Amino acid sequence: MKRLFILLAITVLALAACGRPTGNGSSTSDKAGENGGGDGDVHTIRIAHLVPEEQSSHVAAVSFKEKLEAESDGRIKVEIYPNGSLFASDREAIEAVQLGNVEMTIPAVAPLASFNKKFMVFDLPFIFDDHDAAYKALDGDLGQGLLDDLKENSLKGLVFAENGFRHMSNNKGPITTPADLKGLKFRTLENPVHTETFKAFGANASPFAFGELYTALQQGTYDAMESPISLYYLNKFYEVQDYLTLTGHVYAATILVMNDAFFEGLPEDLQALVTEAAEEYRTEQRKIAHEQDSEFLEKLKENGMEVNEVTPEQKDEFRKAAEPIYEKFAKEIGEDLVEQAKAAND
Repeated sequence: MKRLFILLAITVLALAACGRPTGNGSSTSDKAGENGGGDGDVHTIRIAHLVPEEQSSHVAAVSFKEKLEAESDGRIKVEIYPNGSLFASDREAIEAVQLGNVEMTIPAVAPLASFNKKFMVFDLPFIFDDHDAAYKALDGDLGQGLLDDLKENSLKGLVFAENGFRHMSNNKGPITTPADLKGLKFRTLENPVHTETFKAFGANASPFAFGELYTALQQGTYDAMESPISLYYLNKFYEVQDYLTLTGHVYAATILVMNDAFFEGLPEDLQALVTEAAEEYRTEQRKIAHEQDSEFLEKLKENGMEVNEVTPEQKDEFRKAAEPIYEKFAKEIGEDLVEQAKAAND
């Protein structure tokens, strides 16, 4: 009996040692099947994000999952948690990835400013004239430098993708000039450049978690918001916002970020596979995002949202009102980065 007890105790200790470690970026230690190959471990990647299943980021994430699982021969398993089911805000999801509580997230770039101020360069109002300029900056030396910089934050920056240009909505009336924002209770992203921009436009602006925004608008806590077209439609903000103005005041990128220690702990062939799958994700997601912008804008109109565009002259009024934002944040961001971003328009 004594020998049996010792044998059972050893077995229990061995099993306990096989559990998932947390917070250190290590992989799971479950063994792959006969065809697992390589190191034989199954590396589970949990992806938490805020958007619904129909939105382009999630649709492309499913392809990302399928590629990794198929081409790793079972050595990578991907679990996707959409709709803010794990975290109510991008900031919380990013913090969870830093700590290794989940392996990956797909946040809007703006909340990264809380972790690395250089990322505020992408939030400067009207910094990019069009999609091509944004892609030139994000996929070029500027973007790669910032991705590499995230290592200091215990994050592995993989690629930039997109939410698209952001537009303003409210319940009071059409917005055509900064004067129309005066006094509006305006929700902004959790980013100081965004909040200060809308204060410069005259709004009573403050940040608020995206996952709780619909209820806040419904209850009148906020009068107004700004967002890419896809999120207006898929989150049914047309039910709580009457007027949409196509201002395109900020190009909103998203980013694939992974816990850096987890990435570095993968075998080299799986690191290469993750990098390749991320690049394919970027291409697919941007394509779907463009298609959804056109489709969803028409659906917003069909659902009763009044949509108006600003003229070039009206947009210039907003640009002029935003000039103090560049003066306030350029040194903090890095004037060289600001000029580099502007140069993408050439």
